[in-house]
Amino acid sequence: MTGISSYYAEDFHGKLTANGEIYDMYGLTAAHKTLPLNTIVRVTNLDNNKSLILRINDRGPYVKGRILDCSYGAALKLGFIAKGTTKVKIEVIEFGDNKYMKHKS
Repeated sequence: MTGISSYYAEDFHGKLTANGEIYDMYGLTAAHKTLPLNTIVRVTNLDNNKSLILRINDRGPYVKGRILDCSYGAALKLGFIAKGTTKVKIEVIEFGDNKYMKHKS
């Protein structure tokens, strides 16, 4: 699938993601609306051909017309921090188990 990706950073750093993990803006994760949580994907920035393996651990993006919301760390490596958004290709490597991680208190 191809479409527009954005990224999210400080506002969510340290908060819980949809799969129960603590969001690390420097990690290599992403948010997708429908792919099962913990799915492994290859994301390619179609503007510069850089690609990364990411894990879907959150839901979003909630902005119309976008298909992926990368972590800040992923966007940095994919080279679109300054631009804010970019056109990407998403290829599923392995579908996730869609499980929520429970934290021990």
